[in-house]
Amino acid sequence: MAGMKATNLQATLFDFAIGELVRQHRESFQPLWSTESWAKLMIWLSLNCGCSGDREGLEAFAAALGPVVTTRMRRLFFARELEDLDLQVMADPAEQQVLVMPLGPPGPLDPARVVQVLERVGLLPRVVSDPERWQALDAVVAIPWEERP
Repeated sequence: MAGMKATNLQATLFDFAIGELVRQHRESFQPLWSTESWAKLMIWLSLNCGCSGDREGLEAFAAALGPVVTTRMRRLFFARELEDLDLQVMADPAEQQVLVMPLGPPGPLDPARVVQVLERVGLLPRVVSDPERWQALDAVVAIPWEERP
């Protein structure tokens, strides 16, 4: 029983630590909101864990993380919570749309508040800015990315 508790505690600590590491460093990797920034974070992490910077070392690092940890890290990397606006943004460039949703009680979102959150996190130039082209899904607003070159 004690071993099980220790393992659970270690897993919780790891989850907390990796989440904080991603949140604290995600703004460091430019350009924000890009697959390039995600790749730079992963390279930085792998090098700091002692992996070589060659393809084999990077692939070994990714394999060691596994899909569950990698998915959780990616979700954290491309999410922002703006508590003062009571909104969360999920903007993974691998997805077709940016999602804006309330942190608190669900309900329709005011387009002006959505624009405000997009401006604050630097996404407004990268998404379709016309609210007529946004899709309201219950309490979530789905906003298409602008066409990329």
